[in-house]
Amino acid sequence: MGCGSSGIPMQPEENTSGHKVICVKFGKEMPGLDEAPFDGHPLGQKIYENVSKEAWKLWLEQMKMIMNEYRLNLGTPESQEFILQQMDSYFFGEGAALPPGYVAPKSKS
Repeated sequence: MGCGSSGIPMQPEENTSGHKVICVKFGKEMPGLDEAPFDGHPLGQKIYENVSKEAWKLWLEQMKMIMNEYRLNLGTPESQEFILQQMDSYFFGEGAALPPGYVAPKSKS
């Protein structure tokens, strides 16, 4: 068995607030985030109202890849704006763009 596979089906992660959303990624009611990301930013509120905790975890992995592939410095306003645009596309548009020439890592078989 691979690392972390216990043979027990994974249950969707619960939240502490009881907040539920109809997730834009999964198209069903699921536990939402406990609080809005980017407090005060309109995209943060939109994510809080429409994105499940599970979908947010998928985004975090996508964001890591984007940050690494584009070598972003999130200390700059340009990089922050780029990540926000990618996040908006990931959840509410056509999906976040993969970097030019990006090759996904081969899965361990």
